[in-house]
Amino acid sequence: MKIKTLFFGITSDLIGENQLDFVLENNLSIKDFKQFLVEKHPSIENINSYAIAVNEEYAEDDLILKENDVVAIIPPVSGG
Repeated sequence: MKIKTLFFGITSDLIGENQLDFVLENNLSIKDFKQFLVEKHPSIENINSYAIAVNEEYAEDDLILKENDVVAIIPPVSGG
């Protein structure tokens, strides 16, 4: 199963890319995908929290990823 992952803000700096394609052996939940991401790119652990959107909608940990999903990794944003 192939998914596209987009990285924004500090996450793209930590990963060193704005976008990566991953081939997963089976359907993963968002919770499992977070663990997969840490295994592939341990630097992502340097962020305390981040949101995940799938196909432009915020996703909860129990959502199951499907073929050709687009996953966005969105770090916390601050500003004034």
